[in-house]
Amino acid sequence: MEKRHIIQVEQKVPVSLLIPLSIQHMFAMFGASVLVPFLFGIHSAIVLFMNGVGTLLFLFITKGKSPAYLGSSFAFLAPGAVVIEQFGYSYALGAFVVVGFCGCILSFIIYKFGSDWIDVVLPPAAMGPVVALIGLELAATAASNAGLLPVEGESISYSNVIVFFVTLGVAVFGSVMFKKFLSVIPILIAMLCGYGAAVVTHIVDFEAVKQAPIFALPHFTTAKFDINAIMIMLPVLLVISSEHIGHQIVTGKVIGRNLLKEPGLHRSLFADNFSTMISGLIGSVPTTTYGENIGVMAVTRVYSVYVIAGAAVLSIVCSFIGKLSALIGTVPGAVIGGISFLLYGMIGTSGIRILVDSHVDFSKSRNLVLTSVIFVTGLSGVIVNLGNVQLSGMILACIVGMILSLLFHVLDKLHMTNDEE
Repeated sequence: MEKRHIIQVEQKVPVSLLIPLSIQHMFAMFGASVLVPFLFGIHSAIVLFMNGVGTLLFLFITKGKSPAYLGSSFAFLAPGAVVIEQFGYSYALGAFVVVGFCGCILSFIIYKFGSDWIDVVLPPAAMGPVVALIGLELAATAASNAGLLPVEGESISYSNVIVFFVTLGVAVFGSVMFKKFLSVIPILIAMLCGYGAAVVTHIVDFEAVKQAPIFALPHFTTAKFDINAIMIMLPVLLVISSEHIGHQIVTGKVIGRNLLKEPGLHRSLFADNFSTMISGLIGSVPTTTYGENIGVMAVTRVYSVYVIAGAAVLSIVCSFIGKLSALIGTVPGAVIGGISFLLYGMIGTSGIRILVDSHVDFSKSRNLVLTSVIFVTGLSGVIVNLGNVQLSGMILACIVGMILSLLFHVLDKLHMTNDEE
């Protein structure tokens, strides 16, 4: 069999290929990326705008050497929901800005001192369960969005159940059965099928689409700052930093380059967090590099940053089409819930994958204890109040994991552990 041609990172592609390849990248992230604004209850146009702008900033800062598309980050969902409920979305934006700013500071620390210390604070045995908890603790949210949890005085709608199963079924079996181009967009296809089922069952209202202008500016929102909201959100920095490092390593393996060395982890981490900071300032959700787009590159062997940039430009253009934004806003909760069932599980599985890929040895007591304590802490429902700051779920589990990891490191230095590394 003839080996497919590889289009390298810096290689330009003809327009006849650039347009369809760019659309493919945008479609690959579209379903997952617009899900975050749905869950936060904001308009998707501003998110599409910032994903495009953030991607272009990322490509510029990394000198066009790291092909990555920035989409909406799932890591902020749990703490973001808490902040929005207690303070409002504007204060969540302020917390996004601060997390992004601290991430930029972290990138300068890595530039100065290297990145070895990250393995001490969050070794794989701790990082894996923390990442898994991002998805696992949101399982009930997926069921709630789908309308599958009984509400007092109300019965579960059969229309919602039908739409939910159509969406989830296409997503699950599409992920397994779709081939070639379709294999990288099962989420988008599932959303389209679920939306079609929602139209057939008459649970979609097109009135907002009729009233929407053809073209419209994205809805920009000003950030507000509160120290309590910031403290709830800040621990996510370690999770997104770990996620970013993992994505850079995987992307490097796909394209055959060491991206941690060139353009350097400090550049890519700064670009990622700078985009998150700008997102918070204009009213959008935090951004992150996307595994879906890494998968597209692996399948197509097209690594060109020009294709990534083309997808970013398309995302920006879509954000100014008012009819399209309004149409996205009509997607019912049953569709989002069906997609969430799979996506949240995949996020949880990605944490387990960290444990597997890192060859974590659970015959060692420290690894077994770290993973066990973090999982139980995150899923137990325990809440720790520090003044007006409430720590629970993944955030509390992350902090507990960090403290334990640092204590184990100190005990190692004192030669007091029975499996010293």
